[in-house]
Amino acid sequence: MVGSGAISPAQVWEWLEAVPDPEVPVISVVDLGIVREVTWRGPELVVTVTPTYSGCPATAVIAHDIEAALRGRGIERVRIETRLAPAWTTDWLSARGREALRRFGIAPPQLLQLSAPPPCPQCGSGDTECISGFGSTPCKALHRCRACREPFDYFKPH
Repeated sequence: MVGSGAISPAQVWEWLEAVPDPEVPVISVVDLGIVREVTWRGPELVVTVTPTYSGCPATAVIAHDIEAALRGRGIERVRIETRLAPAWTTDWLSARGREALRRFGIAPPQLLQLSAPPPCPQCGSGDTECISGFGSTPCKALHRCRACREPFDYFKPH
């Protein structure tokens, strides 16, 4: 059994970078910004997560995957805590995560121009439109590029 003296929180963060989001597996739970804290409380490792929204159906799967990854590294006492406040925001996405989403075909939320339409992740055109407020998951909206005509998911900023 690995205890608090053997593994640093920084090492745990590094391991968690390899745990993919179950709905969008090209982005890790760290790059998605839902892992908020890693700390040892005595012999128990506590990982605090904030789901992308309070009703996210993937929350239980994410907790299971995090726990399994850490147990696979020899950490036997793992507890996942869910923190709903402050609420997750797309501002918590890392730059690496935003780029992974774009390469995967999902337009990441824009940091500075929330009123401008998102650029197309396929061709880069800014001439896009929202065709449905609901995408493949509740945290995404469906958009279409007017230039290349391809539909794409857009992570809703919140």
